Amino acid sequence: MTSNLTDTRPPHALIQSVIISYGDGHRDAPRGDALRVDARPLRNPPQDPAVRDRLLHSNGLDPEVRAYVLTSPGAERLIERSTRRALALLGQASDGRRVDVHVVCGGGRHRSVAVAEELAERLRTAGYGVETEHPHITRPILP
Repeated sequence: MTSNLTDTRPPHALIQSVIISYGDGHRDAPRGDALRVDARPLRNPPQDPAVRDRLLHSNGLDPEVRAYVLTSPGAERLIERSTRRALALLGQASDGRRVDVHVVCGGGRHRSVAVAEELAERLRTAGYGVETEHPHITRPILP
């Protein structure tokens, strides 16, 4: 059994942030203190007739869906601002507290997942241990 005092893993290997994507339409948002990121203003594949048939049953882990969402007007600004805020909170969490981030969209399958994964990638690049959870990714598509 390894205690925190004898753990020899580098600090970034420890989970310092959990990013949870979810859809507000499911009415079971994650609880607890967290930085909240609203991805609802971004383009949503199910609402775009040009990509609906092709991307509807995919999710934000699919590279095509991710590219579609992340090239939405305002996406880079949203992700950059959210990354800065998360990094500021992580910088203040010197006592080992975890910094959680909750990313919301309508159904929790496309936009929130893509944004959560991008945020996680940027925080990992900055040297933080990050885990992502996508509890609504397999739920039915909401009307």
